[in-house]
Amino acid sequence: MSDIILKDGGTGQELLARSAMPPHPLWSCKVMMEEPEIVQSVHADYIRAGARLITLNTYSVTPERLTREGEPDMFFPLQQRALDLAHAACEEVGVEGVKLAACLPPLHGSYRPDMSKSHADLLPLYQEVANAQADGCDLVIAETLSSVSEITAAAQAGVETGLPTWVFMTLTDDDSGTLRSGEPLSEALSALEGTGIAGVGINCCKPEVISANITTVLATGMSSGAYANGFIGIDALEIGGTVDGLKARKDLTPEAHADLAMQWVAQGLHFIGGCCEIGPSHIAELAQRLAAAGHTIVGE
Repeated sequence: MSDIILKDGGTGQELLARSAMPPHPLWSCKVMMEEPEIVQSVHADYIRAGARLITLNTYSVTPERLTREGEPDMFFPLQQRALDLAHAACEEVGVEGVKLAACLPPLHGSYRPDMSKSHADLLPLYQEVANAQADGCDLVIAETLSSVSEITAAAQAGVETGLPTWVFMTLTDDDSGTLRSGEPLSEALSALEGTGIAGVGINCCKPEVISANITTVLATGMSSGAYANGFIGIDALEIGGTVDGLKARKDLTPEAHADLAMQWVAQGLHFIGGCCEIGPSHIAELAQRLAAAGHTIVGE
């Protein structure tokens, strides 16, 4: 049996479900500003569920988003708050072996490859985000990336920190094997060859899309992973809008999600978890399945 990195599930949607505030364009970042105790409780619940890799709640803490919403001076304070809350959750639960992942998200908004700049333009922006988190983390996750320029810039910024860096990209909701930019998955994977990343995978798309494209990722020979979302489907999100219009699937129960994830592990993936609408109960079921199958759950 294998060592399997089991990350947490989706933090942002879980925070909104617990928050007393209405959805805001700054999304999970706004909850961290106003109700930080909820962020710590979500991290702690994922650890209790069996996750051994916790992602910082910094998906929406980018200079571009904060400037757009009139909070540019909050970048560094919120990066530090995210680190403090994640460490506090680890101390609260007291389980050994929990690791923390820095988060390199799309800088302007989810599923907006039309706003992506060139690699050269994006690189210093990603370096700023990566450097703000690296000292308090064990590895880097570049996630939900939807264009080749985003992918290569985030990968380089992560690798430059000296931390193991995993790069995850999001695909269209059909089975065409394309990034949301329309660029082929195969092109993105080729662009990552020789970059020094620790692993590569797919995230924040339907699990059925992940299942249809796993063999392409595995064919690279790199360590591979995947974590799906639980949405009915997502188009490009409006810049400055909120996520309250997204609809969760009712059929992706913890058991159904674990069935799919265990199939991915059987195919050779070594990094799994959950994205949006995949909550602590999903991770708990997945942790139980992994243990029952004889796998060792690790954080890196």
